[in-house]
Amino acid sequence: MAKLYFKFGAMGCSKTAQALITKFNYEERNMKVLLLKPAVDNRDGAYIVKSRIGLQQEALAIGEHEDLCKLYFEKYSDRDVVIVDECQFLTPEQVDQLADIVIRRDIPVLCFGLSTDFTTHLFPGSKRLFEIAESISEIKSVCTCGAKATVNARLDDNGRVLTEGNRVLLGGNNRYLAMCRKCWLQRIAAQSKE
Repeated sequence: MAKLYFKFGAMGCSKTAQALITKFNYEERNMKVLLLKPAVDNRDGAYIVKSRIGLQQEALAIGEHEDLCKLYFEKYSDRDVVIVDECQFLTPEQVDQLADIVIRRDIPVLCFGLSTDFTTHLFPGSKRLFEIAESISEIKSVCTCGAKATVNARLDDNGRVLTEGNRVLLGGNNRYLAMCRKCWLQRIAAQSKE
């Protein structure tokens, strides 16, 4: 029986690279893959999924009001697997639609993304995936101190950790740093003394 998978981790843990490698593995076995990404993630172009190590593929960009179940069954029902990058930006309803594809078509749907935002609160799409995914696994990354990174620290132009602002601010290594919670809290405390 197919499953809805949620593979999550902090910034820089190779989520996108693993999504693209997974896509390659399925295609190498002559299976058709539908690669999706939320349209809000336009850092590398509207229809490009690109990893920090340079792997990239074209993807279908989906808006927040797109019905993924309808999209799949009306246009892409020949696909053997669905892979979603940056799944944290999905709506809870879209996660439910992906789960419906798994049940109705009996194909795997693999979602790769962050669990929490820069304030350590769950993204709505990630929260729903934690609630209903049949398989949940963490892709680990490391803080500069060597501990497991769990926080996606947002940095300003001067490298200071931010704790307020819009939930979504696209960026890579220049804007975010994966940190352990201890280092994150220590850095915030040190900044407040300055």
